[in-house]
Amino acid sequence: MTAQLLSPARLHDLDLRNHMVMAPMTRSRADAAGVPRASTAIYYAQRASAGLIISEAINISADAVGSPLTPGLFSDKQIAAWQQITAAVHEAGGKIFAQLWHTGRVGHSSVRGGLLPVAPSAVAIQGQQHFTLEGMKDYEVPRALTLSEIQAVIGDYRRAAENARRAGFDGVELHAAFGYLPNQFLVDSANLRTDEYGGSIAKRSRFVLEVMQALIEVWGSARVGIKLSPVIPFNSMIDSDPLALYSYLLGELNKLQPGYVHLMRALFPLDNFPHWPRDVLATFGPQINSPLIANGGYDAASGEAALKAGEAALVSFGTPFVANPDLPERFARGAELAQADRATLYGGEDAGFIDYPSL
Repeated sequence: MTAQLLSPARLHDLDLRNHMVMAPMTRSRADAAGVPRASTAIYYAQRASAGLIISEAINISADAVGSPLTPGLFSDKQIAAWQQITAAVHEAGGKIFAQLWHTGRVGHSSVRGGLLPVAPSAVAIQGQQHFTLEGMKDYEVPRALTLSEIQAVIGDYRRAAENARRAGFDGVELHAAFGYLPNQFLVDSANLRTDEYGGSIAKRSRFVLEVMQALIEVWGSARVGIKLSPVIPFNSMIDSDPLALYSYLLGELNKLQPGYVHLMRALFPLDNFPHWPRDVLATFGPQINSPLIANGGYDAASGEAALKAGEAALVSFGTPFVANPDLPERFARGAELAQADRATLYGGEDAGFIDYPSL
């Protein structure tokens, strides 16, 4: 049964078709200038039966770019393309937020015109490689941001939020998960600063909180969400005490009253981190005053269970939406789900992008 999952929902002043959220997923189908292709409007409109769509991660500036063929929200051409996309989603009856992205050290100079990636500190990602159009490459040691550059990045977030309004989005989400720049400021193995943006948990949290304040000043708190991944070590996001870190951060976020907190469950084995919390929702959920969107490997049954147990206000689904554009209808019918072709998840043309059929 998926009665609650498929029932109408309300997120502050937004009426949603159901309690299902399409999670942000990079598809790498923008052009070299970061302009989404025309078929992106079809892609999102096909999936507008989700209660809320959160867009793929969108670069807030040219300096934020870390991966090739990813879209931006800092040029007039990019904004015009997103206007077509949001209009298509709204025409189909959907709602869509823009996920705002700065990759920080998760990038490579070959994607950035020869410029090194930037980060809180000059600490490289270990044990992984980065995708570029020239093949996989080892991560480089990033360049540490200066204090004035940090303020400029916060300004870039503000401008991206303003551009999201121009582009017709219904709100914005700060991507502070999965090892990107805001996450890098939070984690003590990546942030070795000794100024006001590093050291104590409060100082390491400052960047995220100042960015959130800037976004809220543009949109109002109800239309600004944040995505967090407290116990995902991907991209070398290894903190000495994530329980203390995120307990503090969530307490400070409560003061800002964001529209929602999008919380990722553990997606990787944590055998090497015995002191890390295992049950993210049980550990951090009670500390969150805003609506909680639960993310991470849910299906119809587990999503329904999370709602009924009061663990989440909404549940987000990622990969299932790729091959099942009408995912809510398939859940309603109990239909078998199509499986996404992983060879076409990133890059390429429209095959594997807009050609998955609905029922």
